[in-house]
Amino acid sequence: MNGQTRERILNDRPIIGILAQHTVDHLSKMAQTYVSSSNVRHLESAGCRVAVIRLFLSESEYEKIFYSINGILFPGGAVDLENSEFARVAGIFYRLALEACDQGDYFPVWGTCLGHQLLTALTAGENLLSRTNSNNMALPLDFTDEAKSCKMFRNFTPESTRILSETPLTGNFHKYSVTLETFKANKKLSLFYRLISTNTDRQGVTFVSTMEAFRYPIYGTQWHPEANRYFWNKSMDILHSSLGVRTSFLMAEFFVSEARKNFHHLEDELEEDSILIDQYAHTVDRTDRRIVYLF
Repeated sequence: MNGQTRERILNDRPIIGILAQHTVDHLSKMAQTYVSSSNVRHLESAGCRVAVIRLFLSESEYEKIFYSINGILFPGGAVDLENSEFARVAGIFYRLALEACDQGDYFPVWGTCLGHQLLTALTAGENLLSRTNSNNMALPLDFTDEAKSCKMFRNFTPESTRILSETPLTGNFHKYSVTLETFKANKKLSLFYRLISTNTDRQGVTFVSTMEAFRYPIYGTQWHPEANRYFWNKSMDILHSSLGVRTSFLMAEFFVSEARKNFHHLEDELEEDSILIDQYAHTVDRTDRRIVYLF
């Protein structure tokens, strides 16, 4: 290593896995699972490759995949947090990530929306969600004092952070949340995660919107960072402002920079290519104009 320690070297060919999601609408007539192209493009824009983590594999197969990728994203969707295949597979990777990090093997995990909620369920050992009136809302972030020492926003200027706290630049598309009251009352959550921001729904209920683990590279946003660049809805055009787009990129860049600290890989390049999502064709969902990969 030419005198350099591994800590000084970064992986410039990171692969981040995206956990495939159950189809729950008309897409279920076409396939059992999908990955949204917006999540793929969001991560790739920051300089990584993307692997699809398919459902319904064995635990040993997932362990092999774990040691072939450098981080994982649990995306948004709409499935059961405790009994779905999505939850089962996420639980395997969550456990492997904790075990690896405890042994000095840095493996980052990110959860968006449903993925964020799933992280809380995996940590707490139970579903702690409450119904909230928070679907289709663009919101500013209500930063906590903990935000000053967090990693997720370390590349934001003070001015950018101020604007993000005053301008509705985060896209929320969820009907359930972990309320602030629940988070504070649950020691498994409050001792594991640094609470970075909260938000308030239309009924005045305050919920957790951004968090990161104290000891592990595990991150969650109830809002969708990819929406500012890849989700086009006329009622949400404010998301596409210059700072909104910049926020989206900085979130992707941060997570990819975390994945660069991991050195898992496959020795065989052809085998490595076989797990990448770009070998699959995508399709346009004409109902809501999403671009998706179906599996």
